[in-house]
Amino acid sequence: MRDILITLIVFASLPLILKNPVNGVLMWIWISVMNPHTQGWGFATTFPFAQIIAVVTIFSLVTSRAPKLLPASGITFALLAMVLWMNVTTLFAIFPAASLLQLGKVMKIMLMSLVTMIVIRSRQDVHRMIWVLAISLGFYGVKGGIFTVREGGNFRVWGPTGTFIGGNNEIALALIIAIPLMRYLQQSSDQLWVRRGWTAAMLLSAMAALGSYSRGALLAIAAMMGLMWMKSQKKMLGALLIAVFAPFALLFMPERWTERMDSIGDYQADNSAMGRINAWNMAFNLARDRFFGGGFEIAEPSVFYQYAPNPADVHAAHSIYFQALGEHGFIGLGLYLLVGMLTWRSAAWVVRNSRNDPELVWASNLSKMIQSSLIGFAVGGAFLSLLYFDVPYYLMAAVVALRALTEQRLAQRKTGTLP
Repeated sequence: MRDILITLIVFASLPLILKNPVNGVLMWIWISVMNPHTQGWGFATTFPFAQIIAVVTIFSLVTSRAPKLLPASGITFALLAMVLWMNVTTLFAIFPAASLLQLGKVMKIMLMSLVTMIVIRSRQDVHRMIWVLAISLGFYGVKGGIFTVREGGNFRVWGPTGTFIGGNNEIALALIIAIPLMRYLQQSSDQLWVRRGWTAAMLLSAMAALGSYSRGALLAIAAMMGLMWMKSQKKMLGALLIAVFAPFALLFMPERWTERMDSIGDYQADNSAMGRINAWNMAFNLARDRFFGGGFEIAEPSVFYQYAPNPADVHAAHSIYFQALGEHGFIGLGLYLLVGMLTWRSAAWVVRNSRNDPELVWASNLSKMIQSSLIGFAVGGAFLSLLYFDVPYYLMAAVVALRALTEQRLAQRKTGTLP
């Protein structure tokens, strides 16, 4: 039944996508982020929904009257440079066949991220995209939060199998990214039931993140909540809510959860933590030796034998930063950090330049929340191999649109042509 329902939704959306490529981007985000087909049990789990939506969306974009050029933004230029560099490093990959296969997967994500930047331009488009992202991830937050409360936190929360967010650490970080987006939608609604619904979703998502038993997520959620509090206009109320909810949530979790979190301070005795440090050293040594890095898919015994302090301890990078460094060298890491820095600065620019305009309050609120999501990703991503996780790239697209809309509004104010 689930397989049939998902299939009907996807194919029913195709005429709407042909009518407007924005609908295609929203459907793509829903399929790629929520992965609803993984909730089925039959043919839908392997059916190429994403490919169909991508092809129809690109066809709709090409044939529509909508603008077809990327916005002139430092973010887009830096992202294009990073994409180009990934193709260059693949030419010098240690494992050419595996690297080329992975390149194809990554380029699909990057292509649709760039398409998102092209078509998401209006306030309505941005708002709808945030709704899709929040619902797609909030589904697992509500589900995981209920599971954590029902089971007393004694079992780990996992994401949908076979996806970017399938692991316990990955789903936790995804939910931490989603919570600020839920907060924005809560702020934007005038309907009491919507605001209460997002409040419940945020609380349950936070419990689900704790229930993942992810130590990196604990650090990420602290960073995210800290920035949300700093960006809040009601700091006293925010501090009171954190002071009430945080101790309750932590005390609710069982003793074995507390013991696992306490192991953060004793990482030398933790095999998992030492394995990650070994992988980080390997990536650093490889980048020093190879200007272009190792290319995709370098977590192999032969590579660790040559570059790792402990050749027998083979691990994935478990860090977006060392993943970029090992796979694409120092230039690849620099480009990735540049994309993140430009996104952060553009969001900060929107906040500064929209604070005195009632028509741009929404842009300011959303930019603050995207910054909170990104700081959570920056902290939690230091411990996970999520360099190609698509949600941060969609948030970059939102920031590009927010800056363009704010610049347009400022130009109208300056010339006296406000509607």
